[in-house]
Amino acid sequence: MPRATLHNRQDSLERALHLFWQKGFHATSLKDLERVLDMRPGSIYATFGSKDALFQEALERYARLALVELERIMAEHPSPLSGLAAYLRKLGGLRDSEVPSRACMLMKSLLELGEREQVALSKAETLLVAMEQRFVERFEAARDAQELPAGADPVRLGRRMQAEVMGLRAFAQRDVDSAAVHALAEDMADAIEALRSQKKPRLG
Repeated sequence: MPRATLHNRQDSLERALHLFWQKGFHATSLKDLERVLDMRPGSIYATFGSKDALFQEALERYARLALVELERIMAEHPSPLSGLAAYLRKLGGLRDSEVPSRACMLMKSLLELGEREQVALSKAETLLVAMEQRFVERFEAARDAQELPAGADPVRLGRRMQAEVMGLRAFAQRDVDSAAVHALAEDMADAIEALRSQKKPRLG
């Protein structure tokens, strides 16, 4: 594919991602896509196949960017627990910049899609599982580095962290001030770091 064509396709995908993230799959019409992508229906179908295929590709890009950000933060911290805590603190700034939505696009899709969009629904679920697995792997690394007790359950800790991330992002979507989001993220990060000194991680 020529470089210019590839660039234009990626730019269109990024625009579509922001639109779907903001409005959701059902509320995004073909007219919306035509306007935001500055493309005719025939060009959209020729480039992406269908609205559903474009949406799925946008989900994949969203998840890929989220994983890149997680890995970037983890690489800056030799301690797995410190890296996870830093990731939570970074999410504390959700209301400090303009984004299409502060809620997780994957979670929004999971709540919105139904049986008619089973393929896209399954993709959202699969991508969420992949993110959860990254958290689990980090907790496994923390256990191997003896940051956690030998009996700690990385799977349970990873699931809890994903639930907390989802909850924090949903909270940030509300009409609340940035300081409240930062404070919650700090509490969550402190709880992660406190696992180092616990003989048995508290999970409830």
